[in-house]
Amino acid sequence: MADDRKGIMANFKIRAATRKDVALLTDIIRSSFLDVAERFGLTKENCPKHASNCMVDWIEKDMDRGVTYFILEEEGQASGSVALERVSGELCYLERLAVLPDRRRNGLGRTLVDLVLTEANCNGAKRLNIGTIAEQSELGNWYRKIGFVETETKEFTHLPFRVRFMSYEIKPNCIKSDSAKV
Repeated sequence: MADDRKGIMANFKIRAATRKDVALLTDIIRSSFLDVAERFGLTKENCPKHASNCMVDWIEKDMDRGVTYFILEEEGQASGSVALERVSGELCYLERLAVLPDRRRNGLGRTLVDLVLTEANCNGAKRLNIGTIAEQSELGNWYRKIGFVETETKEFTHLPFRVRFMSYEIKPNCIKSDSAKV
């Protein structure tokens, strides 16, 4: 499928990840979150569960509990990924949205979010939630432009930052695009 966001044409496909993709997913996620970790001073010691420290077993455990991962490929090369977790009949979580730094600002992140919104909708969800670093204001603004609204900000003793929780109310209208082969 072609995407013409921001005037940049990209040939891409999105596919559901399999167990064979666990190492690839781990690499995409770690690479994509490294700049965030550096910006906020996150290390294995002060934030071991940050995505910049992603390990193969994290992805395997996610898949074991039913989390679905998707990989976005451009001309056969992985450029990004995202995960969708169904929490209940009406609630899903968007997790680990990752676009490689040299592929950002081309509409790929938005494309992955749109896919997750469609998948959640087609699975009967009425709401899609996400958590981000509260101080990462540009990311919060990006999600707001998509239609997410902030629901709360919380501090956790095990994290060196506050977490902003956001939610997107899904309007039932299940039409799957052909960009994702799921």
